[in-house]
Amino acid sequence: MAVRRRQETMEENREKLISAGRKAFGSQGFAASSMDEMTASVGLTRGALYHNFGDKKGLLAAVVARVDGEMVARAQAASADTGDEWEQLLAEGAAYIAMALDPEVRRIVLLDGPAFLGDPSHWPSQNACLEATKQVVGKLIADGVMKPVDIDAAARLLCGAALNAALWVADSDDPKSALPKAVDAFSLMAEGFLVEKR
Repeated sequence: MAVRRRQETMEENREKLISAGRKAFGSQGFAASSMDEMTASVGLTRGALYHNFGDKKGLLAAVVARVDGEMVARAQAASADTGDEWEQLLAEGAAYIAMALDPEVRRIVLLDGPAFLGDPSHWPSQNACLEATKQVVGKLIADGVMKPVDIDAAARLLCGAALNAALWVADSDDPKSALPKAVDAFSLMAEGFLVEKR
């Protein structure tokens, strides 16, 4: 019983720290966020942060994974009623790119994430998205919608295009103007995989 309660407390502390990190990183950015202020805001110490995440960068990685995972879920939800699987794939990519306008997503995932955690293609959350895209691409190829190309290569190009388009929009001087250009280019690129143009 005591072991289970200890485990629950550790998980509660972890969630508190992710929440505090998300709030601080989203409003102040990673570099300007104070570990002492973050931990104090949820009644914990710096030691709890070190124990759960190793350091501030470890906390950022956990926050990025959480927000990026939510981005994928939001993109899937936005595309759910779009039409067939091909249209859903395009709509999901467009929705993911459009989230670059969300201030929290922009700051945490698209600006600070790559700056402090490195190449997003190595993030676990991006690899989960890649695996899901591979399944869709495999089905579209099997159904004769997409040309018979290497599934891994096609999925990597589609995911990479959506991510890089979002990164570009987030870093643009005028994100609202960049967004439609990025979505149009993503769609045109993706259509090259089709057996027949739509």
